Amino acid sequence: MFTGIIQAMGNVVRSEPRDGDIRLTVDCGDLDLTHTATGDSIAVNGVCLTAIELNQQEFVADVSVETMNQTSLGNLAAGSPVNLETALTLNTALGGHLVSGHVDGLGTLLEMHTDARSIRYSFAVAPEIQHYIAIKGSVTVDGCSLTVNGINGSRFDVNIVPHTRQKTVFQFYKTGCHVNIEVDIIARYLERLLQGKADSDGGKDSQLLETLIKSGFTSHE
Repeated sequence: MFTGIIQAMGNVVRSEPRDGDIRLTVDCGDLDLTHTATGDSIAVNGVCLTAIELNQQEFVADVSVETMNQTSLGNLAAGSPVNLETALTLNTALGGHLVSGHVDGLGTLLEMHTDARSIRYSFAVAPEIQHYIAIKGSVTVDGCSLTVNGINGSRFDVNIVPHTRQKTVFQFYKTGCHVNIEVDIIARYLERLLQGKADSDGGKDSQLLETLIKSGFTSHE
């Protein structure tokens, strides 16, 4: 688990094809790996990866075909900047929200414009995940915990303040680029629990379900 608070920006050193998937070597930049060991998890642009080799400057991780299909990691090349975060511990301040590092799908940057001192970014997501994104709820974009400030169909908006832009890969985004999206884990489990409950009790909780649908937490699907 992670918090969605980016600890450092790193850079891809190598992306090596390995029998259909890839092996990434990442320069950690200022990321503190003092308490990280081989086998521990590190989030790379919001994707939970297992460090199979590491020292105080670099770590190596394998990226499976499934991860390549569901995320943007397969598009990384030597020199690509990445957001980094080590795994949450019981002593970690939860500055963002609970992030699993299991990406739900890709988003596409539609536009960005200045909004006072912040920049407002607009993303489009696939229909199958859009109903998990709620106004003033949490969403993870490339590993960064953000508040949703606007929704219009499959489109949602977030505001990036100067500090976040300076410290993350948001500073490199161009219109049309793809980002990793993870919806709020609570919304995912809530929908699944309600679906199972409705199946078992014949729909007795339909009023609660309708309330959640109207609030944008789930759908009829």
